Order: sequence, then structure tokens, then C-alpha cells
Amino acid sequence: MIRWLALIVLWPCALSAQVLTLPGNAAIEVEENVPLDSYPLPTGAWDGTAVPTRMVEGAMTRQVWRVAATGLASLQLMRPLRDQLRAAGYEVIFECDTLNCGGFDFRFGTPVAPAPAMQVDLNDYRFLSAIRQGDDGLRAVSLMVSRTPQAGFVQIIRVVPTGADAPALSAADAPTARAPAPAQAQAGDLGQALMETGHALLDGVAFETGAVALMDTDMPVLRALADYMAQNPEHTVSIVGHTDSSGSLDGNIAISKQRAAAVIERLVADYGAPRARLTPAGMGYLAPIASNLTPEGREANRRVEAVVTGPID
Repeated sequence: MIRWLALIVLWPCALSAQVLTLPGNAAIEVEENVPLDSYPLPTGAWDGTAVPTRMVEGAMTRQVWRVAATGLASLQLMRPLRDQLRAAGYEVIFECDTLNCGGFDFRFGTPVAPAPAMQVDLNDYRFLSAIRQGDDGLRAVSLMVSRTPQAGFVQIIRVVPTGADAPALSAADAPTARAPAPAQAQAGDLGQALMETGHALLDGVAFETGAVALMDTDMPVLRALADYMAQNPEHTVSIVGHTDSSGSLDGNIAISKQRAAAVIERLVADYGAPRARLTPAGMGYLAPIASNLTPEGREANRRVEAVVTGPID
């Protein structure tokens, strides 16, 4: 069950109190505030050449929230936010989902925070643009929502008239929103994803720059995976490395397998995972989850996954 947390945002007008709701297990990943900027607010789906837009100007805020819950559909995230905007007097001028938006072309034709902060599944995302005309000017909001097997992601871009009192959501508004999910919750999320889909992205696995060695930091997702293996002693797991398309295929397969092997070593040494039930594998750039034609896509493709390969024979 998703727990929802009310976050109050003040908009400058006589009836200014707008309540947006985000799940209580949401954590902010990105927060950017610009006193004056312009934003191409999408007003239609990809038309074969570009995304139709309406340019709006003012004080701009962009936030990305990560919702730590498995099995979410993008509509589960979008619908409550859309309803709250309408209740606050906003007019939804454009709304779409995945293929109706234009798929890949729409996703990369409108500003989206780069991965890993904002993860966009090109098979399941939704977008909405809304406006409200006030006495002091136009207010605009766009929402992009998507998910991975482990979490949901919400990007909120807001533009208000310059000088308007419209502070961004922050830890002061919702102090629990920034608190990291406890280790047990992460273990449950990962374990549920592995049981339901047979694979899971290992969020938070970080390597030294340009190297195959892992950074010397605690990685809760690896502890969660070790816990899952302890709770399911009959399961074997492959750790699969992935790269972007820079370089040769043979070289990328070798690097991705070496990184997978490094993850196994850390699992065994630091978290007590059974080496005999772990196998490294490298896919190189053969299984992308985003386009390798953009920096954001290449970053998303550089990842490590856990794949349940079956019970012990």
C-alpha cells in the first residue's frame, strides 16, 4: 500500500493554498531553483519533428522525487497529483502516456533531469502540462512520472511570475521526505522485485571513475541482496553488468563482466553472500534501457542488475 504525505505549497493569490500529495516514502533527488528562466511547456505529443510547446517565463523550480515502492504503475503516481492540480484551479492543457506522447522522441524532446536521479521507463511513463491564470500572471506546472521495478519517479517543473511567493518543496515542508529508506525496507523492495520479476536494478552501486573497482562506501542495496539470498537459500543469482555504447563490443563485455565480478567480491567480503550461488556476467551495450545517443541515456545504460537464475540443482 502506498502511504501518501501532504506537502503544502503556497501560491501567491487570495486562495493560494494548494496541497500536492506525494507518497510518505518519497525522497527528493533533485531540487533546482532559478529566479528567472524560460521553459518550453509541452502542449502536444511528438509531431514527427518536435514537441509542440508554449514558452513560459518566470521563477522556475524543478524537483525530482523517488518513491521507494515496488510494483507501482505510472498512473498510480500521476492521478492523485492531477486531481490536486485540478482542485487548485489548474487547467490540464495536455496529458499523454508513453506511445501517445511519442515514446522515445517525446522523452528526449522535453527537459528531463538526467539519470540516475530521474529514471524514465520508455515503456511506461506519463506526462502532464497544466496552467492557471492569476491576477499577476500565468502559472505553469508539468509532471513527468515513471518507474523502475524498485521505485517510482516524479519530476515537477513549476514556473510562476517573477517575485511570486512560491517556494519549492523542501525538507522544511516535509522533513521525513529526505530521510533515506531504512535497510529493511530496501531489502523488502529488492526481494519483492526479484520474486515478482526475477531481476532487479542494483540502485546505488557506484564504481571508481573509469575503473572496474567499486567505491569504498556502504551500499545498502548489496546488503539487501545478501539478505534476500539468505532468506532464499535455494536461489542462484547472476550479477549482470551493462555499459553504454562507447568503445568496442568485446571491450564493453569484458568491462561489464569485470564490474559484475567486483560486485560479487563486495557481496561476499562485506555482506556475507554465498559465492557458490553467485555468477558474474557481462552484456556490454547489448541490452540498453535508454538511447545511447544522449548523455542521459548512456548514463542510464551503465548499470548492474541482479537476475535470479533458478533453484540449486
